[in-house]
Amino acid sequence: MQDFEIIAKTFLGLEEPLAAELAELGADQIEKGHRMVSFRGNQEMLYRANFCLRTAVRVLKPIKHFVAHNPDEVYNVLSQFPWETILRLDQTFAVNSVINSSEFNHSKFVAYRVKDAIADYFLQRDGKRPNISVSNPDIRFDMHITGTECTLSLDSSGESLHLRGYRSGTVEAPINEVLAAGMIRLSGWNFDTDFIDPFCGSGTIAIEAALMARNIYPGIFRKHFGFENWNDFDADLLQRIYDDDSAERPFEHHIYARDINRPAIEIAMENARNAGVADLITFEQQDFRQFTQPEDKAIIVTNPPYGERLKGSDTLGLYNVIGDRLKHQFKGNEAWIICSSKDLFDNIGLRPSVKIELNNGSLPCELRRYQLFDGKMKSFRAEGGLLKTSEDLHRNAQKRRSREVRQEFFKSFDGPTPELSEEDNELESMRNLHRQFEHRLGRKYNRREDGEPSADNRRPRRENAPSRDRFAKRDNRQRPPRRKFNRES
Repeated sequence: MQDFEIIAKTFLGLEEPLAAELAELGADQIEKGHRMVSFRGNQEMLYRANFCLRTAVRVLKPIKHFVAHNPDEVYNVLSQFPWETILRLDQTFAVNSVINSSEFNHSKFVAYRVKDAIADYFLQRDGKRPNISVSNPDIRFDMHITGTECTLSLDSSGESLHLRGYRSGTVEAPINEVLAAGMIRLSGWNFDTDFIDPFCGSGTIAIEAALMARNIYPGIFRKHFGFENWNDFDADLLQRIYDDDSAERPFEHHIYARDINRPAIEIAMENARNAGVADLITFEQQDFRQFTQPEDKAIIVTNPPYGERLKGSDTLGLYNVIGDRLKHQFKGNEAWIICSSKDLFDNIGLRPSVKIELNNGSLPCELRRYQLFDGKMKSFRAEGGLLKTSEDLHRNAQKRRSREVRQEFFKSFDGPTPELSEEDNELESMRNLHRQFEHRLGRKYNRREDGEPSADNRRPRRENAPSRDRFAKRDNRQRPPRRKFNRES
């Protein structure tokens, strides 16, 4: 089998565990990027990446790299591509576009031009064109543009890989399966202790932990992958991967999933039965105020209520209880907690040893580790206890280097000029602050030829400018003519 470029997409902060997963699968030339990891492999590696990866959202196969400066250039390049090698007339397709460029200001218009290029190619070649299906296409394309560099890829996953297939019920604001698996991998849990989620909700973190402990791949629950609609789909290869359970292993410890909400516990139990790991997890209805020291060594990885899950509740009081219970009833262990609020974290009252930036849906969050020990920190370290592992130190060093690079970049714009006097430097700094103030407020002042402000400091109205009267009738407003799109496109 021939090797080719492959890209696995993920969430912010999960690039490192995704790269580690790919290394375990035997992928070559692994390179971490922003919310993605690129690597090389053959058709079997592409199938295994979809079937085995827990921290990937999608797996893409790039089919065309090119440079373009506007949507029309994108159309011109792609209208020459041999689409019959990828897509049949009887298949439906869809295009997703991600744009990070000043040259392109509308991602959906780029997607329209890609669709036009595909449709026009087939119209000129066969007199017919394939249809578009937004909800359930046979073939999905991913268009990514950074600056003027364009990459068109085939989406080999189809639906997002976080849709494992075992979850039949959910609670309000459930955690994403990919994020849950990423949190567990970031915690460094090696399946050598018990595992506890005291705010389990629908059980996602506990179920992902059980699947990882027994090494059951998430693809076992999937009913369909996008690559199954490709022209070169190898059903026998996928069947061999599906039937291979040689990597599965026993788990000698136990997982505890608790929640104060009884309906949530019942939903979690049903999901665990669907995943085939109900025998590894003990579900209990429990208020965290009743949490007591576990008999055996354990780790906590949890997603306590915050944001949408705590409307009208005593949020600060809950997090105060979390800190108190951990301090007095979880000695000798460690806890990993994700939350979107610094105030809530502060109310825990414990000093974290690790902070990792993540996103939970649209919420920027942090995953923090709390190392709990009996006595003083000095005694804990004297006995050989470690607050930060070598991986933690390496991760912090990378964050520090990135922060220093950003600071140096901004210093190059607002730093004082060396040849100026101290008085001139002070004056220049004041001018910079004034420019920043003008920029933030969006103000633009008129100036005379000598550089001084004009008598009329107001922004000039452009000729024939529309009225700003907020009581003006809507019918008097000028609108551009409506565009009409073919429904089939």
